[in-house]
Amino acid sequence: MAHVNEDYLKLPGSYLFSEIARRVTQFKIENPQADIIKLGIGDVTRPLPQAVVEAMKGAVEEMGRQETFRGYGPEQGYDFLIKKIIENDFLPRGVELALDEVFVSDGAKTDTGNFQELFAQDNILAVSDPVYPVYVDSNVMAGRTGPVNQNKQFDKIVYLPCTEENGMKPPLPQTRVDMIYLCFPNNPTGMTLSKEELKKWVDYAKENRSIILFDAAYEAFIREEGVPHSIFEIEGAREVAVEFRSFSKTAGFTGTRCAYTIVPKEVKAYDAKGKAYSLNPLWLRRQTTKFNGVSYPVQVGAAAVFSPEGQKQIKEIINYYMENARIIREGLKNAGYQVFGGINAPYIWLKTPGNMGSWEFFDKLMKEANVIGTPGAGFGAGGEGYFRLTAFGTRENTEKAIERIRTKL
Repeated sequence: MAHVNEDYLKLPGSYLFSEIARRVTQFKIENPQADIIKLGIGDVTRPLPQAVVEAMKGAVEEMGRQETFRGYGPEQGYDFLIKKIIENDFLPRGVELALDEVFVSDGAKTDTGNFQELFAQDNILAVSDPVYPVYVDSNVMAGRTGPVNQNKQFDKIVYLPCTEENGMKPPLPQTRVDMIYLCFPNNPTGMTLSKEELKKWVDYAKENRSIILFDAAYEAFIREEGVPHSIFEIEGAREVAVEFRSFSKTAGFTGTRCAYTIVPKEVKAYDAKGKAYSLNPLWLRRQTTKFNGVSYPVQVGAAAVFSPEGQKQIKEIINYYMENARIIREGLKNAGYQVFGGINAPYIWLKTPGNMGSWEFFDKLMKEANVIGTPGAGFGAGGEGYFRLTAFGTRENTEKAIERIRTKL
């Protein structure tokens, strides 16, 4: 008799965005004439930059010729892309990396979900609350947590509440934890940390021999000075941090799939006897076992992001989305909503009116304004009473959605 992995049974009935899709589909069946505007899931609407498209066309042509055909590539990624990543994303910020500290993958979601495999089941993890669901769910699947408690939180996870009182920024843990998930600019709240604030996390991790799993997928949207784009801008971070990045939101790769993870050789975890092991070769071993690498045409396209034409084109894309963010943020504020984010991130986090439940507000917004967002409760107990809108829609739909919210709710 085959036994099920009972840790999967601890999970909610469906993934957050699957539940949203189910509700929207049902509403459209019942209201076929409804003009639905989706500002919920963080999917982009601008096409791939032309520099990327042309590069990928050339790479596909290479794959179609005998003399330039390539089969399996290096699981860690081609050096031509890794060199571009280091030269453009890190060296200008004073961060030096070796080629074998950068791992190209098919998505930051994949890597943030998989990296926990390197840690023992008895590790204690800390997450901000609200939180991107993948951090929690992947650890539940791995058996690192207990069941859901009466507060709708998993036992054995340390939740760090992000509240209006603390500016939606997580406090340091009051107890020792082993794994710390940080996402800045934050999904879902859109908030950021200063270098001084991030330094406190690095110091905590060094003192407690903890590992920070730092999701920097939205760093390209930072507009303000003094906000770190990488945790490795902070002294000592190479000893305690791993960083995840993505081409999805910056260059439109949500349907193309390419990202990269930085694993410094200094960052270590320990066995039961206290012996230290570098996570870098362990992650390489994991990837070479379970992953065959990102396709050659996709990596060529990703490298084109760093060309002069590519940089100009993705800047235009980012500016487009951040103007959407401004429209949403200012439109909601003018309509009387309390909002966070939208300055250094493409997400706007709003407080639901009249203490309305976040799923209740989802239904009201969908039915009365035909606008789709993301209920804060889907990001954890700390998200109840809040709601997320994304700036990744078209300009027309963004303006139309805010006008509907202003006039119909």
